[in-house]
Parts: sequence; C-alpha cells; structure tokens
Amino acid sequence: MHVELKPGIYWVGAVDWNIRNFHGYTTRFGTTYNAYLIRAEKTVLVDTVKAGFENQLFEKLDALGVDNLDYLVVNHIEMDHAGSVKAVIERYPEVKIVTNVRGKNGLKEAYGIEHDTIVVKTGDKLEVGKTLTFIETPLVHWPDSMATYVVEDKVLLPNDAFGEHYSSARRFDDEFSDEEMGVIFRECAKYYANIVLLYSKQVSKVLESIESMGLEIDVIGPSHGIIWRKRIPEIVEKYRGWSSGEAEERVVVAYDSMWNHTEKAVKEVVSGIEEAGVDYILYRLSVSDFTEVMTDVMLSKGLIVGSPTLNRELFPSVASFLTYMKGLKPFNKVAGAFGSYGWSGEAVGKIVDIFNELKFDVVGSVRFKFSHDGAKDDLRELGRAVAERVKES
Repeated sequence: MHVELKPGIYWVGAVDWNIRNFHGYTTRFGTTYNAYLIRAEKTVLVDTVKAGFENQLFEKLDALGVDNLDYLVVNHIEMDHAGSVKAVIERYPEVKIVTNVRGKNGLKEAYGIEHDTIVVKTGDKLEVGKTLTFIETPLVHWPDSMATYVVEDKVLLPNDAFGEHYSSARRFDDEFSDEEMGVIFRECAKYYANIVLLYSKQVSKVLESIESMGLEIDVIGPSHGIIWRKRIPEIVEKYRGWSSGEAEERVVVAYDSMWNHTEKAVKEVVSGIEEAGVDYILYRLSVSDFTEVMTDVMLSKGLIVGSPTLNRELFPSVASFLTYMKGLKPFNKVAGAFGSYGWSGEAVGKIVDIFNELKFDVVGSVRFKFSHDGAKDDLRELGRAVAERVKES
C-alpha cells in the first residue's frame, strides 16, 4: 500500500522481494523501486518503477484516486526507474515529462519516447501548489541523474543517492532497530562500493552543492530501499566519508590458489598483519561474492592480493575480481601482492601493474616458485609492512 512521507507526498513504488542479482550485483535482501506521488494543486509522479512492476505502481495510484497526472519527473532514465515511463504515458497521455536535457535525450535513445517535455537544470523551479526545485547530479551515477526537492516539506528525492538494495514491508529508517540498521548501513556501503564509488568526486561536488544551496532536509526518499527521516545525518556523513576515501584500519587479503601453494602462503601474510596489531579479513575469490569483497575493499585502508601464475597470466578468479575492482576505481589504498609460480611468474607483476594504475601506495610484493618455504620471512614482512603503513595513513 502507499505510504505518506509528508502531507500530500506518498511512496507509491514497488517491492521486489525475489531479485538476487542486479546487473551483476548480489542483492540478498531483494530491493525496492521507489516512486513518489506529490498531490497539491497539480499531481506529480516522481520516477516510475522497473518494467513488470507497473501494476504495483498503478494499484497505489488507483487507491489514492489518481485519475490524472499533470507531471512525471524523470530523475534518471535507467531501466529500474524509467522502465515504466511508457506505461505511465499510455495511462495518462496528457502528462508532461520533467527532466534535464540528458534525460530527454536518453528517454528517446533508450525507449523511443518523444513526449511533451519540460527541460530543467539545477536551480529551476516548478510550482505545483508546492515548489519543486531540481538539482542535476551528473554521474551519480549516470550522466542524466538529478534530484527533486520539495521546498515547503523539506523532502529530497535524490534517485540513486543514499539508497540500498533492501526489501521490507517497512518504509522508514525509524521503523528499524539499531541492530537491523547495522545490516542496512552495510547494504548502503555495498551499494556505494559497487555502484557509486567510481563517481566519488561527483558525489563530493553534489554534497557541496546541496550544502551551498542551504537545503533543509526532513526526509530523503531514495530510489531503492528505505526512506530516511531519523538517521539523515548518519547517512549523509557516511556518504561524505566514502566519497572522500575515509576507511577503517583493516587489511583485506583477497587471493586464490591452484595447487594450494598460494593458499599456504596466506598464513604467513596474515601473521605479519597480526604482528602489527591490525585487523584483517580474508577472501578466497573463487568462493566469494565479489560485491561483498568490494564493499570491504572500500571500507578498508589496506589490500593484499595473491595469485598463482597460470599460462603467464593471473589466475582466472583473481583476474576477474581485479577487472571488476579496477572499473570501480577505489582509491587511497595501501597495497601489496604475492603469489606462487612454477615456470614464469608473471601474475604478481600484473597485480602490481593494476595497483599502480589505480595509484595505490604499493608497499611491496613477493613471488615464490612452488613452495613458499623459502619466502616465509618475506611474506610475513609484506603483511607487516602493509599493516604498519595502514596505521600511519
């Protein structure tokens, strides 16, 4: 059923309880596709839902007695938000679309939609009985992304910003216990690490822009997950920290192994980390969820990656993860690499090359032929050195 955020502003989105993979991102708690209805002198729908869930949207609009829409604000054209724009237009043919110039072009390119459109930019206002103002947020996380702010009610509808993939019958953060919120904040970090991290500079600029505009915010209604009204300072502060590269004093050790030589070396690496008194988390990549690994990479100051050499290349699971990680461009990391080889031993150098490309602070690397017996001291020193640099950073 619909839920009221403020008088005349309603959540009318859809809950997807069963989705477990969102374009390669693991969604163990499902997700929501949040859309919002504003009823004043005019009736406004802000965003739609993923195609296939439009009946959930229309049922809520019907329950509110909506037989006409004046405006449809498209904050973002990605398929999970704009997938039902065409269905909304078919149902309410007199509706006018409100979006930015990239959104207008994107609706045509992605969906073939050419419709009566009002093009807006940052600072533009739309008077509907309430005042809507718009903030372009390019590359948070698509070029067309923007936010809608309801001035009188202090409600920010920022689309993908401040969201997480989490399905629930409860809509607001203050309906969850502190323990439950620990899980939700982890999902927020996971969402940021796997979707938004690449655009951290843009996130910082948007946060500065919101601050400079002096917007007072009572409610944040993102496009996925819960709606914020109690813990707004906490989620904003987390975004500020994540976008600036703040992380915890911890080392992620991510590795894989072919004949257990690299795996046996892990014991020495973590012994060195322990000697330095630093926390660590261990992932064997062939049995790990990359989205979880990436979350901990973002949240940790240190990263050590281990791989055997296979056919003069990285081991496939390690190569796959590093390719995934490189695309998200984590930053401000202290790093090290290690691994075994039998013939030529290129893998460790390839790991270091990727670290250098990402401008990580590479402390060192260790490679060894077959058994790590002769490299135990070097491996332990690698772990210790990374951990000590983490403490200094």
